[in-house]
Amino acid sequence: MRDDELTRLVALSPGDGRAAARIRRVCAQTLSLPALPAEVAVTGPGSDADAVVADFAEQFSIDVSMIGGEQRSRLWSALGDNTFGVVVQMYIADFVPRVRAGLEALGVGQRYLGWADGRVAWDHTTDPSDAVFNGFLPAVARLRDLDALTSEVVRLRGAAQHNCRLCKSLRETTALETGGSERLYGDIERFEASELLTDRQKAALRCADALIWSPGHIDRGIVAAVRAQFSDDEAAELTFDVMRNASNKVAVALAGDAPRVESGTEQYLLDVDGQTVFS
Repeated sequence: MRDDELTRLVALSPGDGRAAARIRRVCAQTLSLPALPAEVAVTGPGSDADAVVADFAEQFSIDVSMIGGEQRSRLWSALGDNTFGVVVQMYIADFVPRVRAGLEALGVGQRYLGWADGRVAWDHTTDPSDAVFNGFLPAVARLRDLDALTSEVVRLRGAAQHNCRLCKSLRETTALETGGSERLYGDIERFEASELLTDRQKAALRCADALIWSPGHIDRGIVAAVRAQFSDDEAAELTFDVMRNASNKVAVALAGDAPRVESGTEQYLLDVDGQTVFS
């Protein structure tokens, strides 16, 4: 993946840039990580609507699964038709700093963090939803250094941690063909005690958990295990995979994560273009 895919997300500054700046500040403070660059400087919420957005962004970063109907309703009332786009901006503000922390901890960030010095060519016209869902996510999905089964194990861990009902119901076909099974996937919940998951998969799962729950304090042991088990390209892809999977936070935040099947699971293929193709 080219470094400009991540830089493109950082450069997004819709409208006058104030909403994006405020969201970036809130998410960074919540994560105890450096904030993404912002085009304008903001301090506290400037209106009741700003306070609602800040409150939602904070919970989005802490634990998206705990966003309830009342908090969701307040956001819709404050933002109306702009709600989805603003939540996508929360996803960028929440997860790009996590990726930066992960790549730096793993020592593989040089190619992807050119924006971190704050010199950004601001983009006022691109729809954040388009940049994320039609640009960044397929670009990550096209990466093929990491094996499909490890990617799927990590995806399912993220699905459970964010409690995305849709993601938990899905199974990637290539991963199933290369050793995936319900018995193996059942061990993900308590992976440390598993006799089915490999040391490599356990190292990936520890890294995923760190990025999801403690990105500001990634344990040296976690880093050492990943460095021992994965190449530089694989470690970078693992980090980006966690972010790609975490796009489910947008759906969970807005209660749009209902599964496509009433029971059981549904298979899909992640094709060479990075698109999801359902069976």
